[in-house]
Amino acid sequence: MAEKNEVAVSFSEMLTDKLDIVEQALPSDFNKTRFVQNAISVLNDSPSITNINKGKLIAGLLKGAYLGLDFANKECYLIPYGNDVQFQVDYKGLCKFTKRYSIRPIQDIYAKIIREGDTFEESIVDGHPSINFKPLPLNENQIRGVFAVCLFKDGGLQYEVMTTNDVNNVRSSYSKASNSKAWKNSWDEMAKKTVLRRLCKHIECDFESIEARQALEDGDDSNIVLQKKSDEIIDVFAKKEETPETPEIIEDAEYTEIPKDFETPFK
Repeated sequence: MAEKNEVAVSFSEMLTDKLDIVEQALPSDFNKTRFVQNAISVLNDSPSITNINKGKLIAGLLKGAYLGLDFANKECYLIPYGNDVQFQVDYKGLCKFTKRYSIRPIQDIYAKIIREGDTFEESIVDGHPSINFKPLPLNENQIRGVFAVCLFKDGGLQYEVMTTNDVNNVRSSYSKASNSKAWKNSWDEMAKKTVLRRLCKHIECDFESIEARQALEDGDDSNIVLQKKSDEIIDVFAKKEETPETPEIIEDAEYTEIPKDFETPFK
């Protein structure tokens, strides 16, 4: 137990030191202490991640820090793929970031599923877009599509609509985890994130740093690339080692399923 605590303290110190180095790229109100505590908590609960190189873990955690997102609050994730780990922004984190940094102040932003029997109408009145959505109570009919809406504080509205075919085309053409359990078991939730991300790409945000802009792009699961890039964050903590082979994509890698008998060194 003492040895595991020492490992946790060591990793905490590594992460804190790295946050000090990149302090200028962090949000102005960033809470370093809370972020480190939450990061350790996430690693404790995700033993399948703890066998990844510590430098890769820290690089992934930093992407959440650049965006001001909370791993413990499930606003973003680190998902293991073979011998690597990928950063991913979740629905909640996308709403939080866009609402906070949109140049045009946002009142609310969300996505909804459209099912057979629901009323969905879109129109333009005097040049202003408008939608009318009336879902049937407790409707479990077949899904027809999905839409995302951004309501601005000045009364304006911006939205995106996608059919089920549109969503499946994005899934099959761009998502590197198109056969994951998330898509198979929670298609509706993945569809909402897909249309919300498309909407958010058209909302101008005031990024506090170049690193934040890149982290948001990296957090798009349709952009996940597992090959090494020339601008990859250097692992300043790892010992020199031979360049590893490109990790194999594990299609069904899922952060929600953790081996019960895996013993994490961070507890």
